[in-house]
Parts: sequence; structure tokens; C-alpha cells
Amino acid sequence: MTSHLHLFQGYGVELEYMIVNKQSLKVNPICDEVIKSIEGNYTSDTEFENIGWSNEIVLHVIELKTPDPVKSLIGLESDFIKSVSKINDILKEYNSILLPSGSHPLMDPFTETKLWPHEHNDVYESYDRIFGCKGHGWSNLQSIHLNLPFSGDEEFGRLHSAIRLLLPLIPALTASSPILDGKFTGYKDMRLSVYQKNQNKIPIITGDIIPERAFTKADYEEIIFKNIFKEIAHYDTDNILQFEWLNSRGVIARFDRNAFEIRIIDIQEAPIVDVAIVFVIVETLKNLVNENWISYEKQKKWSEKTLASIFQKVIKDAELTTIDNFDYLKIFGIKEETSANNLWGKLIEGIDFSGYGNYKKIIDKIMTKGTLATRIINNLGNDLSQKNILSVYNKLANCLAGNKFFE
Repeated sequence: MTSHLHLFQGYGVELEYMIVNKQSLKVNPICDEVIKSIEGNYTSDTEFENIGWSNEIVLHVIELKTPDPVKSLIGLESDFIKSVSKINDILKEYNSILLPSGSHPLMDPFTETKLWPHEHNDVYESYDRIFGCKGHGWSNLQSIHLNLPFSGDEEFGRLHSAIRLLLPLIPALTASSPILDGKFTGYKDMRLSVYQKNQNKIPIITGDIIPERAFTKADYEEIIFKNIFKEIAHYDTDNILQFEWLNSRGVIARFDRNAFEIRIIDIQEAPIVDVAIVFVIVETLKNLVNENWISYEKQKKWSEKTLASIFQKVIKDAELTTIDNFDYLKIFGIKEETSANNLWGKLIEGIDFSGYGNYKKIIDKIMTKGTLATRIINNLGNDLSQKNILSVYNKLANCLAGNKFFE
């Protein structure tokens, strides 16, 4: 993101996928080999037809991203699917494929985790030394990151206040991680349940997931960064981790790129679904920034604790969550408790899908058939045998390869 971009003048989208064996779906830690196949040597980044590929902390995950902000989301899924196809072609040599969804249903992170060993590995080694990165909260959580630009304090504050208000509802549209260790977890967004606990040693790094009320750069640095860096300093004596990305809230300010990065969106089954969801989130944020439901001054008054209480319910039951905070519902003109799905329906009514009809079809399916987590659960039924889990997640891999909605 570059500093001259104003609100909603550009979008940065990052998608994370697992690399797995084609038959067993066991994770295969060969991200470095995939990137090497393009670059000719072990490095952390490469690029293929408008999409960058890069490593993550663990070797079985690869990230696909827009190298620069895109001005429009229209057709972005086509660029992503080209990279998915190219990587799947490369993975044929290793009898492997890309697997979507926010969590691997069978992975044992304590025995199967392998950290990235090449460029920048001092960062990952520091994380591992301080927190211990062999666990679901570190090595088994795949997400969409959405980057949105701002320019100056006024835009910073307006965008931050809007994102804070919407964060609790996002998992009701995007939850895709109901299974860990071959079992129903009781959470439709288990990725976020483990994510918020993986740095409990220094809880200020994650906070309440919903960030504190900071609406200028100076306030953000004082309220959030200063406290994070102070706490990590006891463990990070070489200053390896004292950067903006150490902040693990659900949305973080990236002043190095003048953008907010939203981190709580579970990866879906295919780029067409990912981009459709990103579109809906963006358009809803536009309505909040434009004060279509509530003034900026009133948005700023919402505490992270109140918003976090809604968020904690939503990561458990996703679209079926009963929203009973009447002050929150009142923002959107709703006078009685309702499901998160119905609330999203209200928000979506305020979106103009002209020119985005393919995204509208996807969103309509999610609204009627449920989140990916719900659809995974429905496909599994009462059969949690390894055979059935592999069958259902093989279908997900096929949806990714074919850029299709999972039903």
C-alpha cells in the first residue's frame, strides 16, 4: 500500500492455503520447494501473473497475494485461480495439492509442524522460542487478510472506527474451521478461538481481538504499540519482533503501508467465494464510514470490551448466533434480537451489486446454505471417521481447484 491512496482507492488481498498429500491429505511441508520451482533458489517470495507467492511461519502453508493494491475487486478471483492452478501443477511432482478452509481437520501440530528455515527465519525462531509455535494456534490456521488504505488521521480514525464495529460480525459470514483433531470443536470458527490464545504468555499482543479506541496515529502508538513493545522487550532482547506486525489484534494498523489489515476472515473454499466476501465487507465498511447507519462520533464510543463480547459469541455459532445487544442492533435499525445471519441480511440490503452479480450469487448461497463451517458440518453428518473426513475435505480441494462453491 502506498501513502497517496485514500479510503477505498485500493485493496490488498492475501489468501493462505495448506499443501497436503493428494490421497491422505497429510500436510506436506514443501512451500520452499514450490517457490524454488519458480525462482531457482530458496527465497521467501516469487510472483506469477499478477499474484505474489510467499511463505508463512510454517512450511506447509503458502500465501497468495496482490503484490500491489488493486483498484477494483472485479475479476480478482481469476488472477488467484491462475496461481492456484499453477501451484497444483507444480505439486503434482510431490503427489500433493492445495487444501482450503481455516483449519486442517486431522493435522497433529505437535508432530507435523515444520517452521520456515530460510530467509527471515530469525523472526520465526524468536516466535517459537518465546511462545512455542507447535500448536493449532500457530501452525493450523489459514485466513484471508484484507488491506485497506488510509491517508492522514481523519481517514485513519474513520476507517478504524468502522472496522472495529464490523469485526464482531465477520465470522458469521466467514467461519470455516469447525473441525480439529478429527472432532467437532463446538466452534464454527475454531481458528479464531485458538488464535486469540496462542500468545497468552504476553496477552497484550492480542488484546481483546477488537482493538482499543485509538483514532489517530499518535493515540494508536501510545495505547497499542507502546504497551506491546514494552511487554515483548523482556523476551525479545535483540529487538527482532518489535515491529508493527507483532500486533495480533483482529485488525492492525500498518503505518509502513498506510493501511489497516483485517486478519479475522477464515479462508473459504475458492477464490470466487473469498473475493465475494471481501467485496461485501468492503461495501459494508463504506456504509459505516459514510455514516449511513451511525455517526462517526457515536462509532468511536464503542468499547473493545462490549464489541468483544459479541465477537466471542459469533466465533462459536457463526451465522446462528443470537445477537441480543440491543444498542448494537439499533445501529442498523433493528429493534429486537435476531440471528447474525438476519443481521447480515440487513447489511447486505444496503449494498449495490451492480457489476458484481457473480459475487451476489455467492453471497445469496451463503445466506441460504450457511457458512462454510456449517456446510462442512452438514456434509460430515454424524460420521467423523477419518474416511468420511477425508472424503469431505477432498471435495473442498476440488472446489478450490475448480473455483467452485461448496454445497
